[in-house]
Amino acid sequence: MENQKTKLMIIAGPTAVGKTSASIKIAQKLGGEIISADSMQVYRGMDIGTAKITPEEMGGIRHHLIDICEPEEDFNVVRFKDLAREAVTDISSRGKLPIVVGGTGFYIQALLYDIDFTEYDDETSESVRAKILERFGGDASEMHRYLASFDPESAAIIHMNNKKKVLHAIEYYEITGRKISDHNSEERAKESPYDFKYFVITDDREEIYKRIDKRVDAMMSAGLVDEVKALRARGLTQKNISMLGLSYKEIDDFLNGLIPLEEAVRLIKRDTRHFARKQLTWWKREKEITYVDRRDFKDEEAMTAFMCSVF
Repeated sequence: MENQKTKLMIIAGPTAVGKTSASIKIAQKLGGEIISADSMQVYRGMDIGTAKITPEEMGGIRHHLIDICEPEEDFNVVRFKDLAREAVTDISSRGKLPIVVGGTGFYIQALLYDIDFTEYDDETSESVRAKILERFGGDASEMHRYLASFDPESAAIIHMNNKKKVLHAIEYYEITGRKISDHNSEERAKESPYDFKYFVITDDREEIYKRIDKRVDAMMSAGLVDEVKALRARGLTQKNISMLGLSYKEIDDFLNGLIPLEEAVRLIKRDTRHFARKQLTWWKREKEITYVDRRDFKDEEAMTAFMCSVF
């Protein structure tokens, strides 16, 4: 008899669409545990700027791949895939449903289709990465412009401020001579080793933008500036912090006297909205997705009941 595939649920969607609360309700109903597919929530000490779920918000549901490394450590898609696969096996072996939740589409894709990243070794990768950073002086906009010159598909879905992903896409091209978007398309065509249901939660775009603005204001009130100060105090440089993504770079620029605080907040809101748009662009290219629009349901309870019923 053919081996039965492991069941897996994916809950994705743009930032601030409400994935966290929906996933908790679903995990409680279906007896699941949650695997975070967020490239920033893996870091300890980065709670406010990543809108990390709190122990109180977890509702008794076990979460995996949160607070597993230090901000100084490199965390990439290869490491995510390996750890996520281990978590899926562990959760499933205990009779629970693995539920992958997050907005990092590339990470989810890597897990679902077991994407192969063995084309080059760590030593080569590190050397090439250092040369790229030196060539562009670490300038994110120049690096993004260069990426767009040879791989416009990737440039269209990777935000300029996501320096880590921009660097990875350039690094892949420099080492292999191939566009990472072509590689991803080939890998996506593979059959998944999982029996999965892939939900993407959406909503009216203006509503998402309002929630983003509200979230950023809440981050500021919760002490985002102090969180960035703490990262600086432990020795993270401006270059390190710029690699940590949205909200951290802008606050670091404020602390360095480059921009006023009001401008930093405005930029965080603007760039997070841009990021949400790019996330939605990513999912347009994915296959086997079930879109779940919040506007089609009277409340979140009805929406999560629907998601459970079609799983």
